[in-house]
Amino acid sequence: MAKKRSDKTDEENLFIGDEYAEEDDSEKQETTENEMEGLYDLMIPPGIPESVIVELVEEFDLEPVSRTANVDIVEVDAREILMLRGDLETVNEAHDYMIQRTHEVLDEAFKSPWVKD
Repeated sequence: MAKKRSDKTDEENLFIGDEYAEEDDSEKQETTENEMEGLYDLMIPPGIPESVIVELVEEFDLEPVSRTANVDIVEVDAREILMLRGDLETVNEAHDYMIQRTHEVLDEAFKSPWVKD
C-alpha cells in the first residue's frame, strides 16, 4: 500500500527533491522590499585600494554586498560588483571620502622600483 504524504515534512516523510521544492516567496519578497526601502548602494569601482574599502565599511557602518551588473569595458558582460549599502546621506559622505582617500593613497610616496632618486 502506498504511503500517504503528509503536509508536515520531517526525516520520515522527506521525499527526494523535497529539499529543493520552491516555497511561496510572496511574503518574503514583501519584507525584503520593505527592508530595502531608503537604502542606497555605493558602487566600488575597480582599482580602489582594499584599505580604503575597509575604512569605508568601518567608519561609515556600511554593509558590503555584491550585485550582478552589466559592465561595458570591452564587451558588455555581467559581473559581480562590490557595493556598500546604507542610507542616502551616509552613502554620499562615504563617496566623497572614498574619492579623497583614493587620491591620498595614490599620491603617497609611491615610486616605481625602477625609478632612482
